[in-house]
Amino acid sequence: MKFLIPGAISAFAGTTLAFALVITGTTFAEQNSRPEINRVVQEQNNLLNQPEYGAR
Repeated sequence: MKFLIPGAISAFAGTTLAFALVITGTTFAEQNSRPEINRVVQEQNNLLNQPEYGAR
């Protein structure tokens, strides 16, 4: 019985710390912004001298 209470407290503390670590890591790793796309057609970026998304 003397191992039950410290073991339960340790399990609770470990679970709480693991949950906090996962939430913190997920928050810092999330990507919720779209990258900027350069829509300006430049001559060196053209394929066969035609824009990539031109009239067909």
